[in-house]
Amino acid sequence: MNKATLAVCRNIVETGRLLLQSKLVEGVWGNISARAGKKGLIAITPSGRGYATLCYKDICVIDAEGKPQKNSLTPSSELPLHIAVYSARQDVKAIIHTHSIYASAFAVAGQPILSVVEDMAQIVGGQVDVSEYALPGTASLAANAVNALAGKNAVLLKNHGLVACGRNLTEALTVALIAEKTARIFLYAKQLNAGINGITAEDIKILRDFYLDKYSRQQLVRD
Repeated sequence: MNKATLAVCRNIVETGRLLLQSKLVEGVWGNISARAGKKGLIAITPSGRGYATLCYKDICVIDAEGKPQKNSLTPSSELPLHIAVYSARQDVKAIIHTHSIYASAFAVAGQPILSVVEDMAQIVGGQVDVSEYALPGTASLAANAVNALAGKNAVLLKNHGLVACGRNLTEALTVALIAEKTARIFLYAKQLNAGINGITAEDIKILRDFYLDKYSRQQLVRD
């Protein structure tokens, strides 16, 4: 394993611990991946292993077709989902799949999380839509997720959970946190006013462009 891939594996392990601390996952559910170097490799969490006890040697490294590149544990069952997103979105460098409570509530209800707060508009690029249902780990789930994700940074998997994307693991984790926070705010706000509307498409574009052109370069993404 070269130094760049090793660094990515270590970062995935640390991100997993942050997911636990943030209560975005419970037990062994959810998964994390990131592009690993310039050869099209992907590093991804193994199946059925808790984040608290993971070490960098446990992280699976595979190529773009899913072929293992080292002797390792079995990759996450959602590997097809990760490969599909990376194939469709060259800008995505990291993916985090969570089963967080508030986002999952919207996934179960089949309702999008509207872009009702500005940080959501900036980092996600609009509302988080819900993909059509398919069984976990299947090609259908992967295709449905990519279709509903489109050009944004998060998508809800019907009756399942949230997929957050970013240009690195820090950004992907922030997307997951902001989506969960927005889901909670939106749910509470609807109890106060059933007629809540999201931020307009025009204003979302302004907020998103500002985030990409200025704010994220200073705060989240280091080239």
